[in-house]
Amino acid sequence: MRICLVEDDLELGRSLQSLLQDAGHEVVWVRRATDARYWTAEQQFDTMLLDLGLPDGNGLDLLRSARQHDKQLPILVITARDGIEDRLHGLDSGADDYLVKPFAGVELLARLRAVARRSGLLATPDEVHEWRIKDLCLDERRMVLVRKTPREDQPINLSKTEFSILLALLKQPDRVVARRELEVRALLHADSHALDVHMFNLRKKIGEGYIRTVRGVGFVIEKA
Repeated sequence: MRICLVEDDLELGRSLQSLLQDAGHEVVWVRRATDARYWTAEQQFDTMLLDLGLPDGNGLDLLRSARQHDKQLPILVITARDGIEDRLHGLDSGADDYLVKPFAGVELLARLRAVARRSGLLATPDEVHEWRIKDLCLDERRMVLVRKTPREDQPINLSKTEFSILLALLKQPDRVVARRELEVRALLHADSHALDVHMFNLRKKIGEGYIRTVRGVGFVIEKA
């Protein structure tokens, strides 16, 4: 998909742009409402990701004008405003979905796929969405992890962040994924202590023998 990303926070914008590009999307990232109006008027986009807190205007005003310009454009609001009235205002102003910060990268990608399906933007038929390692099987679309046994599939309940971390590692088996890269992909912010907590909980749930720590560098999942 071709995505217009409207996010004024420099670090978060870079993280989101990296996440979306790694998922195969084309991204035009702007940090001001003025630039967003220019780009959406001049070029065609499949989706807009819109932060409501912008330095040069109210994000809701931009949302309304974008909706008037293109009634079919899927718009996903990403914001720290988590009140029920804020959500209702966003949806009533034309948003197709509303995602509250902080959020996991895997949830954002899932929400994007959902608004794309509702808008008729079909995913590539041969897109890989299941990832396996030893007896674990992760379904990216359904956000489900199971342990395969001879008798039955045993579900393993992960948080959204734990799921994002495991997915990032499974997509790059036998490659050491740097801590900073995992923070960008899974946490969308730089917080090494938070990463350690999530990694500890993830390992506790899936068991030993899957994720190996490379001291001073990052983590790796090995196929063998």
